[in-house]
Amino acid sequence: MGDKKFFEVSTESGYKSISYDEFEDTYYYEGELGALYTKMETKFVLWAPTAEDVKVIFYGTDGKEYRSSYRSKIDMIKGEKGIWEVKVDGDLNGEYYNYLVKNKGIVNEVVDPYAKALGVNGDRGMVTNLLSTNPEGWENDRKPKQISPVDAVIYEMHVRDFSIDENSGVSNEKKGKFLGVCESGTTTNRKTKTCLDHLEELGVTHIHLLPSFDYSTVDESNLDIPQYNWGYDPKNYNAPEGSYSTDPFNGEVRIKEFKEMVKKVHEKGIRVVMDMVYNHTMKSFDSNLNLAVPNYYYRQDSKGNFADGSACGNETASERKMVRKFIVDSVIYWAKEYHIDGFRFDLMGLHDIETMKEIRKGLDKIDKTIIMYGEGWNGGPSPLPEEKAALKKNTVKYGNLQIAAFSDDVRDGVKGHVFYEDEPGFVNGAKDMEETIKFAVVASTKHPEVDYSKINYSDHPWANEPYQTVTYASAHDNYTLFDKLQVVNKEATISELKRMNKLIASIILTSQGIAFIHAGEEFARTKVKEDGTLDENSHKSPDSVNKLDWKRKEEFIDIFNYYKGLIKLRRTHKGFRMDRTIDIVNNIKFLSKGKSFSKDNIVAYTINSAAVGDTWNEIAVIFNGNDEDVQVKLPSKGWSLVVDNNVAGVEEIKFIDDTKIIVPKVSAYILYK
Repeated sequence: MGDKKFFEVSTESGYKSISYDEFEDTYYYEGELGALYTKMETKFVLWAPTAEDVKVIFYGTDGKEYRSSYRSKIDMIKGEKGIWEVKVDGDLNGEYYNYLVKNKGIVNEVVDPYAKALGVNGDRGMVTNLLSTNPEGWENDRKPKQISPVDAVIYEMHVRDFSIDENSGVSNEKKGKFLGVCESGTTTNRKTKTCLDHLEELGVTHIHLLPSFDYSTVDESNLDIPQYNWGYDPKNYNAPEGSYSTDPFNGEVRIKEFKEMVKKVHEKGIRVVMDMVYNHTMKSFDSNLNLAVPNYYYRQDSKGNFADGSACGNETASERKMVRKFIVDSVIYWAKEYHIDGFRFDLMGLHDIETMKEIRKGLDKIDKTIIMYGEGWNGGPSPLPEEKAALKKNTVKYGNLQIAAFSDDVRDGVKGHVFYEDEPGFVNGAKDMEETIKFAVVASTKHPEVDYSKINYSDHPWANEPYQTVTYASAHDNYTLFDKLQVVNKEATISELKRMNKLIASIILTSQGIAFIHAGEEFARTKVKEDGTLDENSHKSPDSVNKLDWKRKEEFIDIFNYYKGLIKLRRTHKGFRMDRTIDIVNNIKFLSKGKSFSKDNIVAYTINSAAVGDTWNEIAVIFNGNDEDVQVKLPSKGWSLVVDNNVAGVEEIKFIDDTKIIVPKVSAYILYK
């Protein structure tokens, strides 16, 4: 069952030790947990099988009243399978509550792990009538159409970064908030589109929100004080973060505004993904989970200490039945209550494979087009056996389930290693990266023309199907894409850096799999500290570093237009997003050195796009990573060029009636028949 052989539970005669297996069998509870509200009564249900005593305490309905002690308390009754429960008559909507849980003679105040609404800073749960939190027209909210997971072009963004810039055009009271994400009609002073209208113009299909559930490190009661965090420090999982609401003191407001954001983003034809951090919590011994059921929710090492595979102080034990239930229940709740369209799992390698499968099965019952993906790695060693972990290399164990992993192979292959800042990639000086780029093209799947012995991190295809791979070049972690290029290529001009950026975008947005870009990547986002140096880890850096600088869109409008054109190309033509590995094998043919070109650092291939229902019969793609022009020979004549080093899109730039093509240095050529 896990890392300890015994567990201590409270009985009438005192504590006794039972085996973990017996504990799991005896105390697994399938029912609903939390504050179960109706206008007539609220039933409080807490799973706490080790507790000697549990009481529910009430603070009233004024979220701004900093009452140091509760107004009243009610004893809870020990029920089956380790639950404690009590029914309280009357309409408790808006009532703030917590639990007093007594373990081994020590009483701790605990926020309900299943709390659906929260007081300021997430220090108290709140009973809520969820129907009253629905914005007008919520019942008519519809997800934008999506047929296949590989149709997704994901835009990863931080709620505050998105609109906090003085040039965002967003109303002052909405800047940095959920409502700032979804405000329409925003522009810079020069009338350049920003924020949500910018995303619609760019053409992405999904926004990926960095953690937007309740997290610890921003003091919601003092938002006038400058403070910042990405949010990978979980406190409460089932309610939105209060600092992104216009009133963190009222538990209903953050819920309603989050839903308003989802609804308006949907109306723009864009879906919403949530970044979920179930692998660890901000606190360890004094977290709500551990105070409720000591030692159960977390893995321990051989000495009984909290394991730390997250490198954040602890790691949750997803393989335990009630931890798995908690995670699955939470994901399903967000999908149903908030109409969420996708979930990204932080350090997914710390979760067990079975838990990920259970989440997928649960989501499929709601909507099979909800996407799932995550980091297929850990932050450090874990007691979870590797063969049971949701690591990248174990993606093959999902069969044909849609659970994807990020491809660090392509991420570092195109631009260089994220942890060795001077190391280059395919576009900026590295050698022998051709097979890694081909691996990106086929979305980490099995293809007879890829030499897996030459992939930078993998020696075998780790995805069964293309929808199990997220193809990307940069994310919130480490340097931004443009900054990484600047760090590696210190003598490069802005023009040269742009060429590299465009070539990387061409690789990411025309490769198979699920496409993913980091917010601001499309206008050369940079993170510059006050001392003028570049910020490699901005998780708690100020707005001046992290904000999306909307003036850069005007300065780098050519990069923006290039990304926009590539996204339109991808979304228009099925050849770039095939649904099945067998289609990729049958219809992608790589050109070979010696026969088609004489230089290294070239990747070229053709797509039999008509075979997958594309309106184009055939597509040719050429990536030239060399710092010189290269001649490439195509299998036939008569091609329309739609992407070169300056322009990307679906319209013909020029017609080429020859088999021999000169591809400029550090650039992509994409052609069709």
